[in-house]
Amino acid sequence: MRAAEKFPQRPALSAQGKTLIYGELRELACRIAATIQAHTEFSATPLTAVFAYRTPAAFAGALGALLAGNGYVPLNRTFPLQRTQAMLERSECRSLVVDLESLPQLQAILPGLQTPLLIVIPDLPDKVDAGALQAQWPLHCFVGSQALHPADAWRQPAVHDDSIAYLLFTSGSTGIPKGVMVAQRNVMAFVDYMVERYLITENDRLSQMFDMTFDLSAFDMFVAWERGALLCCPSQKTLINPGRYIRDMQLTVWFSVPSTIAFMKQLGILNSNQYPSLRISLFCGAPLPVSSAAAWLAAAPNSILENLYGPTELTISCTLYRWDSVRSPGEAELGIVPIGYPYPGMSVLVADQNLNEVRPGAEGELLMNGPQMSLGYWQDAEKTAAAFVIPPGKTGTYYRTGDRVRRDTDGVVFHEGRLDDDIKVRGIRVSPGEVEAQLCGHPEVAAAAVVGTPVGDHTAMVAYVVPRGTADSAVLAPGILRHLRAHSPRHLVPARVTVVPELVYTASGKVDRRRTHETYATVHCATGR
Repeated sequence: MRAAEKFPQRPALSAQGKTLIYGELRELACRIAATIQAHTEFSATPLTAVFAYRTPAAFAGALGALLAGNGYVPLNRTFPLQRTQAMLERSECRSLVVDLESLPQLQAILPGLQTPLLIVIPDLPDKVDAGALQAQWPLHCFVGSQALHPADAWRQPAVHDDSIAYLLFTSGSTGIPKGVMVAQRNVMAFVDYMVERYLITENDRLSQMFDMTFDLSAFDMFVAWERGALLCCPSQKTLINPGRYIRDMQLTVWFSVPSTIAFMKQLGILNSNQYPSLRISLFCGAPLPVSSAAAWLAAAPNSILENLYGPTELTISCTLYRWDSVRSPGEAELGIVPIGYPYPGMSVLVADQNLNEVRPGAEGELLMNGPQMSLGYWQDAEKTAAAFVIPPGKTGTYYRTGDRVRRDTDGVVFHEGRLDDDIKVRGIRVSPGEVEAQLCGHPEVAAAAVVGTPVGDHTAMVAYVVPRGTADSAVLAPGILRHLRAHSPRHLVPARVTVVPELVYTASGKVDRRRTHETYATVHCATGR
């Protein structure tokens, strides 16, 4: 961390009501890294899991993993335990950093784990005995705050450009999450461009609205810490009123999903000149309506606003569009802001179903390559080969985004929707197949179909289920929702569930999700919220 050497006394992180200066954050991260390095018996994989949520230990854990020479695998205690255990097992992590608040959930997972783990608890209070945990779980090695190795024991690891920086699990069509391997060089290409584009300095204060299991969180962390800026992480409770957080923290850089604008509109906290401290406002993860962009800039008149686009496989964001109040309303399509132009070094290919480039102005699938293209999927050569391809007439590998786009003669890219059935829920790409697999895991569900439907400025996910035998829909639908909440993260729980007698199928025998939705949209259902 060059910034820690240059600005050791400047604030680096505000989280959980605490502020760490760069010197403190670096020391804690180095102690975690040195501890991981010292326990060489737990170095079977190049990954360290971070089971922590919006705490200093979460951010120090991610940094500690990187300083140890590993990539980090973020886990989230708000996710169901079965999913967390599956992600931990699939990543094959042998070392894990956990914060105090997540420790109870970890202990609920440990009985199902058969592989020894190094478990580092950097915020374990002095009065809590790590030895008691060790006695309770002898298979694993527990290290509390007092037993962390000293910072000066840390040694610079040998890290290559293709070393994994982080592994993020995304929704999978088979019901099994895919682990996206993002390399060091991918992140550095992104960060180097962004800090220069936005002229980030040590005086900036960046929001951290995204959980670490969402790749957009990497922007906030690494762009801030590259230039000695302050990363401001609100608590889950504080997120209820983001406007107050902007004012209280005097944020200068804001980054969120576009639906936050609609949420703030509803709260009545998006009034004229309400957030004068903001100089950069970024939105990503879902379509940005023109009305939302205009409303935000009225509330943050000193801010530049940009619309960003990018799947996890292309490292955080890979195209952007800067809003201009005079020009942009005319460039928008159907009231939606374009996704703009590719980042430096990133190539755009708009292709037909045979992966041949279409003429300018025609719709096609967006394929991209360049320094931000990730390594592929963790231990899944088949999915990697299907998504990372060499199109006809090209020599390089391109990632197939599955997004339908149009690129005009000026090079501006417009997002027209998905080619597959994937749904964006609060900025997170969700495969209906994964949700359907969870639904069919309920003992009383014979078949299921999941579809996205517009609700105001965002997309809601709705589910239609066919029961096994006879069932009282008034009882079954709420029971299904309880089942999903117990086994799936919040973004994989539909907004509503409707019990139907049968699904609608195509001529080839596949479920027709859209026609099923059109057939039953007005039927009484149970709500998931």
